[in-house]
Amino acid sequence: MIPVPSGVRVWLAVGHTDMRRGMHSLALQVQQALGRDP
Repeated sequence: MIPVPSGVRVWLAVGHTDMRRGMHSLALQVQQALGRDP
């Protein structure tokens, strides 16, 4: 289990993605899905 300090907000999005994508593509996908800056 990953310890999460108190007061930290964790955002989850359901769906699937291709993990062969680069970090820039994955970050863009997060921005589009959650409207947040990863």
